[in-house]
Amino acid sequence: MAGVNKVILLGNLGKDPEVRVFDSGSKKAMFSLATSDSFVDKAGEKKENVEWHNIIFWGKMADVVEKYLKKGSQVYVEGKIATRAYDDKDGHKRYITEIICSSLTMVGGKASEGNNATEQQTSDLQEDAPDDLPF
Repeated sequence: MAGVNKVILLGNLGKDPEVRVFDSGSKKAMFSLATSDSFVDKAGEKKENVEWHNIIFWGKMADVVEKYLKKGSQVYVEGKIATRAYDDKDGHKRYITEIICSSLTMVGGKASEGNNATEQQTSDLQEDAPDDLPF
């Protein structure tokens, strides 16, 4: 039986996107995305819980991210969860969980233009990703 690995997030960028261009010409855009929910604790006080997500876009969508997104931008993304291992500078194995995205909707527009800019790409961007990533 096949499984399902799908993530849908609506949140705000925690920092400006970081973009890398590889020797092969592939482009990767990365940023942190904050999502939050609120609840009332046992004492009756309203609390907010913030989760941070590592977001990755490849190829043409990385161009869109680089051009239009910045810290604070509100976005709706769809993708899949991926975990990878790497060795840190001290030689210790570390793991990171990322959302490899295939769809992006910019929820807020540029304030100076007064409109909503929207870009969507629903094709699987994994075709643009290199097979052996240099990290």
